[in-house]
Amino acid sequence: MDNSNKFANAIRSLSMDAVQQANSGHPGAPMGMADIAEVLWRNHLKHNPKDPHWINRDRFILSNGHGSMLIYALLHLTGYDLSLEEIKNFRQLHSKTPGHPEVGDTPGVETTTGPLGQGLANAVGMALAEKMLAAQFNRDGHRIIDHYTYVFAGDGCMMEGISHEVCSLAGTHKLGKLIVFYDDNGISIDGEVQGWFTEDIPKRFESYGWEVVRDVNGHDARAIDEAIQQAHKNTDKPTLIDCKSVIGWGSPNKQGTSGVHGAPLGEDEIALVREQIDWPHEPFHVPEEIYQGWNAEQSGQKLQTEWNVHFSKYESEFPELARELKRRIQGDLPANWQQATQDALGKINSEEQKVATRKASEIALNAIGPLLPELVGGSADLTGSNNTWWSGSRAVTAEDPSGNYIYYGVREFGMSAMMNGMALYGGFIPYSGTFLTFSDYARNAVRMAALMNTHSLFVYTHDSIGLGEDGPTHQSIEHLASLRNIPNLMVWRPCDTVESMISWKASVEMKSPAALTFSRQGVPFIQRTQQQIENIHKGGYILFESEGAPELIIIATGTEVGISLEACKQLDQQGKRVRLISMPCADVFDLQDEQYKQSLLPSDVRARIAVEAGITDYWRKYVGLDGDVVGIDEFGASAPGDVLMKHFGFTVENIIKRAQVLI
Repeated sequence: MDNSNKFANAIRSLSMDAVQQANSGHPGAPMGMADIAEVLWRNHLKHNPKDPHWINRDRFILSNGHGSMLIYALLHLTGYDLSLEEIKNFRQLHSKTPGHPEVGDTPGVETTTGPLGQGLANAVGMALAEKMLAAQFNRDGHRIIDHYTYVFAGDGCMMEGISHEVCSLAGTHKLGKLIVFYDDNGISIDGEVQGWFTEDIPKRFESYGWEVVRDVNGHDARAIDEAIQQAHKNTDKPTLIDCKSVIGWGSPNKQGTSGVHGAPLGEDEIALVREQIDWPHEPFHVPEEIYQGWNAEQSGQKLQTEWNVHFSKYESEFPELARELKRRIQGDLPANWQQATQDALGKINSEEQKVATRKASEIALNAIGPLLPELVGGSADLTGSNNTWWSGSRAVTAEDPSGNYIYYGVREFGMSAMMNGMALYGGFIPYSGTFLTFSDYARNAVRMAALMNTHSLFVYTHDSIGLGEDGPTHQSIEHLASLRNIPNLMVWRPCDTVESMISWKASVEMKSPAALTFSRQGVPFIQRTQQQIENIHKGGYILFESEGAPELIIIATGTEVGISLEACKQLDQQGKRVRLISMPCADVFDLQDEQYKQSLLPSDVRARIAVEAGITDYWRKYVGLDGDVVGIDEFGASAPGDVLMKHFGFTVENIIKRAQVLI
């Protein structure tokens, strides 16, 4: 450890130089945590720079993502595909070194971090995924899945409420391979945190059921190494290593102050840093012997080769398990998926059940669940209301992590971010439930799912004023439109058992994040042709058509499809040429080619009405300014659901009345 400083100083120099060249960024965290990073990455981290996706690698999460140059320096120095030119292009357009770490942009970055606390939450999800996958696939003498999840987190992460949600749950699940390094430097952007952050973090984590290593000198390599060894000895608790560090360490005039947090040091101060840390080199220059001391290509390949040999023995002894593990890690669907889901869809269609769509979702889960052992569900303390438990569900517990259902408790934000971590980890397709209105609690995690394109499936029930007596605090008004405005998030609102089954089937197949929204109240079953059923996969389709070219088009979703269909039938009997489009997923519909979209919504038919129990503005892109929307632009009320639907105009009579104005 005698030479640790010079290796850590390579991180400091690259970080301050990159931030200075970009004239933007956060040098304080990389400079302050460089010593911790050096000990972890050079002495303990199990990884292979030549294969960043090796399944049994340790996961490293920089939750305080503003310190991104720390991880970029580490990846560059250890041999990942991240050149010095990319370091020099820090924060520039199309570089591999964006302002905050982004998964998919930079080899070796495990998750996108920046919104504080979410990286920590992702890591809890990853650590739980590791424990679950190990329980499902490891066998005596074959620890195929066996690695750590390491996290760097700062004061900001600890202040965020999500850290409470997920760290409490991590303690309950006894995630012994989760190790968090708390950068306890007492400084945030606004200055010394003692003015607004005075809790005892070690005591807090001890109350969660964590092992805590207190008062570790974050600039003493030996002390850091001993703390990590202590954490490794603990197998039944996650560990918090409380590292006392100095932000911007090495900067004579700015270290230990907020001045080094989020701004370049300046050329003069950088010159002083080079003197202070004994780094007599030009900007962006790292001596060859330092590169050699950091490079992990050979050691990483050795680790993976040893694991490959072990896996070959496992494969010989447990061929079926090995094939299944490979399939799940690769994200391939089972060979019988298409046929089995088509058969299930046919059965559901033939049964013609008239149930709430939340119940229809449960029926769909019972159809797809046996086909997908990678499906892992959960709910934020609303399992019975969300209908997220299916007949094959089995609770995941600290003692038995081999199950497929997680009781998250009332932790909507933490739940959603943990799901993202599980999806990124691989081998699982996570889904979870809460009321649609409470998606607000989880909004940023849902946004991050869309940004990262994780295969996270968010189940939201009680999707409108139709839930009734709970009142406006629980009744969704703006939520559907708000979710639809998130890029890359597929928002489904099916109208019956058939559409619900297809919403689940499509969400699994698309491998992108989805929000599946369902009703509390019952809905009718709707008869369809086989072609109509196939067209549901396109997000929108013609459900009813009068003879001749339409003079009026009605678009409806979810619980409002039934009343819209009845309105169309009555208008048809009145001699009006009307078309009804059911649009369970506008996001998928928008992905279709122009020919298909024009076949449903011909531009020469301007008389259009959208019907949905949500805000009206979203539907203007389909009905135009001269069209109409039967919706709700105010908060709901407490009353039985059927009373509310009538009160706010969601009736056959009102739809017909509004239609007659247009034609």
